[in-house]
Amino acid sequence: MRRLAAALTAALALGAGLTACGESDPAPGTATGETREITHAMGATKVPADPKRVVVLDTDKIDTALSLGVTPVGAATAGEAKSWPTYFGAEKLAGIKEVGVLTEPDLEAINALKPDLILGSKFRQEKFYDELSAIAPTVFTEKVGITWKENFLLDGQALGREQQARDLLASYEKRAKEFGVSLGDPASREISIVRFIPGNIRVYGPESFSGIVVGDTGLGRPVRQRLDGKQDKRFDLVSPERVNEVDGDVIFVTAYGEKAAAEQTKVTAGSLWQGLSAVKAGKAHVVSDETWMTGIGVTAANKILDDLEQHLSA
Repeated sequence: MRRLAAALTAALALGAGLTACGESDPAPGTATGETREITHAMGATKVPADPKRVVVLDTDKIDTALSLGVTPVGAATAGEAKSWPTYFGAEKLAGIKEVGVLTEPDLEAINALKPDLILGSKFRQEKFYDELSAIAPTVFTEKVGITWKENFLLDGQALGREQQARDLLASYEKRAKEFGVSLGDPASREISIVRFIPGNIRVYGPESFSGIVVGDTGLGRPVRQRLDGKQDKRFDLVSPERVNEVDGDVIFVTAYGEKAAAEQTKVTAGSLWQGLSAVKAGKAHVVSDETWMTGIGVTAANKILDDLEQHLSA
């Protein structure tokens, strides 16, 4: 009903039908002024040269906007996480309105905020694109995680802050490389990345967000987590009975939501987990799921580097 009501509201208020995918004209009712055309996953869209009221529909978009000094007027939340990235601090998050969850944006709430730009993801919100475009110019990235750097630059371009985005990304990459060099032979250390989600245990591969960040430092990965021969190299599942497969020289562990955290506590208290070589050596570290998994942006990437420096430099 929310989708239908929002679509009808937009059509009646704006006096036009829904904008078709890929149209370059701005959404009906968008304030006139200088615009720029952005080519993205759904086509080409004219966006304000300097957007002021931005709504973001994925966690990487929140990281991107805040990293570039833009506070969104609205943002979707990530399911079990039920929050926005707290690593930016409460002050930067104050005033942002919730507009549904990543896979089900609240179109009525978005429309009420009168945005002049909406940032989303084809991977998560493709079926909402027409309705979102009827509200405001909408730019979608194609995928999540694996293309996080490309997404950051595209969103930065849409926000009118492309050069700032390029500078921040270059600074992060320089820092990652220099940290790896400081370790002498980073590839000799195999870093395991483990995530508990409700009902499952995942190990993360080289094409996941956190896997890419670790890879940027030159650190090695356990053979099990290189996902050789697999088409999807983002992550793979491990059963509690085969938790020995998550071992590495150092293990970084996260949990997605309260239920997963309870499952993590149960599994990590068991004999199989306690028997892992990294656990015996005191080299298994619980880290933030927000930064390692859902942040998917340049500030989150730097937070991962913080954790690597803290636990590997000693």
